[in-house]
Parts: sequence; C-alpha cells; structure tokens
Amino acid sequence: MKFMHLADLHLGKRVNEFSMLEDQKYVLEQVLKLLDEERADALLIAGDIYDRQIPPIEAVRLFDFFLTRVAERHIQVYLISGNHDSIERVSFGARLMESSGIHMATEYDGTVDFVTVEDEYGVIDIYLLPFLKPAQVRAVWGEEAEQIRTYQEALAFVMSKLTRNMEHRSILLAHQFVAGAAVCDSEEHAVGGLDQVEVSCFDGFDYVALGHLHGAQCAGRDVVRYAGTLLKYSFSEVSHKKSVTMVELKEKGNVEIYSRPITPLHEMRDIRGSYEQVTKRSNYENTDTRDYVRITLTDEEDIFDAVGKLRVIYPNLMRLEYDNMRTRQHQSVKVPEQEEEKTPFTLLEELFVLQNNKPMSKEQGAYMQEMIRRVWEDETI
Repeated sequence: MKFMHLADLHLGKRVNEFSMLEDQKYVLEQVLKLLDEERADALLIAGDIYDRQIPPIEAVRLFDFFLTRVAERHIQVYLISGNHDSIERVSFGARLMESSGIHMATEYDGTVDFVTVEDEYGVIDIYLLPFLKPAQVRAVWGEEAEQIRTYQEALAFVMSKLTRNMEHRSILLAHQFVAGAAVCDSEEHAVGGLDQVEVSCFDGFDYVALGHLHGAQCAGRDVVRYAGTLLKYSFSEVSHKKSVTMVELKEKGNVEIYSRPITPLHEMRDIRGSYEQVTKRSNYENTDTRDYVRITLTDEEDIFDAVGKLRVIYPNLMRLEYDNMRTRQHQSVKVPEQEEEKTPFTLLEELFVLQNNKPMSKEQGAYMQEMIRRVWEDETI
C-alpha cells in the first residue's frame, strides 16, 4: 500500500500578523494533485490540523473542503489530534465520517484505536495515538500510573499496554517530540524539554508517522519520520524545502520512503543590506517582491518610516531589523519579535524584569519553571 504522510497543517495560522489561509489553500490543492499523481491508497495526518483550539471559521471551511475532496477520491484518511487542536472540534462528525473512510483519534482514553487493512502482501495495522500528556495517562489509569510525570514515562507506559501482532506490518501515527530531533522557532515546547520522548518507544513499528516538529526529518531511524509543515511558519525555516512524505509498504521489512516537493504561493526569505541597496531596482527587479521577507538594514542611522517605505516595494514585509554598531551593543531598536516564538518562561522572565528592574533569582526561576510545568500538564496548582 502507498501512503501520503502529512502533519502540522496549522490551518488558520497567522505569521507576524499575516493570515496564511490563502497560502494554505494553495498548498492543499497541490496535495490533492499529488494524491492523484501518486495514486495513493491512504492519507496519514499526524496532528495539529488547526493552529489553535478555537480556529477561525475560514480554517474549518478549508479543512472541510480538503477532506471532502480526498473522500471523493475514495482515499482512506487516518488522522489524530495534536497539541494545538481542540478534541471536540476535530472529532465533530467523526462517526459519520467513518463511513466515508475518514478515521479519527482525538483523545487518549486508555486504548489506542487501530484500523486493519489488507493488500497483496498481507495485513497492515494502523494505530492512531493522539497527542499524549502525562496528566491524561494518570487520569485514565489512576493508581497504576500515579508516578508518571514525564512525557517519556507516559508514552512508554501507553506503549507497554499496547497488544500488537508482530507478524503484521504496522503503522503508528503519533504527535510527540522525539529527543534529538531538530526544532524551529514556530514550534511550541514544554519548559526544560519535559515533552521529549525516546525513539525507542516506537520500536517494532514498520513506519511511524510523526507530527509536532516543523522540519521534515527522520528521528533516530529512517522509518520514524516527521513530515514537517507544508509551509514555512518562521524565519528559522527559510532554508527548509517543504514537501509531502510518501511511504510504500511492501512485504514485511521492505519500506520505500521518498518525498514530493511543495511549492508555496509566497516564498519566505531574508534580505540584508543598506536601505539604498535594498531599495535599488537592479537588486530586486528579478526577484519576487511579493515573498514574505525579513529585511535587516545595516545603516547606522534609523530610516524614518522604514516599514512603510519598504512595503511599497515589498508588500509582504514581515519583519524589519537593524544590524549596526548600536544593535551589536544591545541597544537595539527594531520591530519586536512575535511573542509566539518565545517560550512561556522567557516571556515571564521579561515581564519580571520590566516590573522589578532586576532578573529573577535562581530560586524564583526554579519555582516558576515548576509552576509552568504543572500548568502545561493541566495539573491543579
């Protein structure tokens, strides 16, 4: 069987206050064409369908459009919820959709749902494990799991409860942060790496379709893979080549994996130079000025209304920064970073300094990290 692996659609996302909906529709239409070209049997979507728990109406409509077009092609869909998703909103109509070949798992309730399919090589078991938190495992298993505190302990416990037929080929969909994988600024992580898990938790599966990290990559083994996002959602992803991952399962132990590139509606890139260089026609006339850009000006003096002037040429200017003697001495005057690119603890540290004109003590920092950890796991404080 041939599968297409997607993850982290983040429908409805805004990047530096720019809506990505038009861009997302553009790449999802490419995905539909690739499904046709590849003659895929099934589509795996490994979480973070939406960018936030209450997505905008337009994002819900876009996902409805996409799923409907996939179902019309009689392609089976297997999807799980991610840490950004609302369980209730993603799972709405799940039982009705099952009859159209759309299989969902949105909340861990003590069992890992799986679907069994067959091809010319035999049976394939497809397991659906939505985003998992330690608090969820404790809530479901009570005293047996009361000592679980880390994501690693939670995932290892859940995997130990899973009964598998090792003679069957098997696929797992999961939405977790595998230790050692490369991260981006647009991702959300727990303080101190508490959300990391070991790749050994996924031993025994013929393919593990991961979501959560935005760069396409394998995680420890070739068959444990992040599909990555279809679009670049931060300037730390400028060098990424976005794609979909294709997986073909043949006989047991024979898995073919390759990618198909995705072309964005607007590329994301960095531009650097003096104001004169950046605005010189010969330097931009052969480029797509509608790209999403971050411009770093090297002028020693600030340019009056630089953002307004530059957007005449670069209408999708997302960020403006300066790199000069002043900024190198940490006296920077620049467009503020998106707060979503900072960790919760970093934001709290900055607020503390603003209010108290001094940094937190080690004891205060440790206390606040523990409070953030407990909130992250939905514990009662």
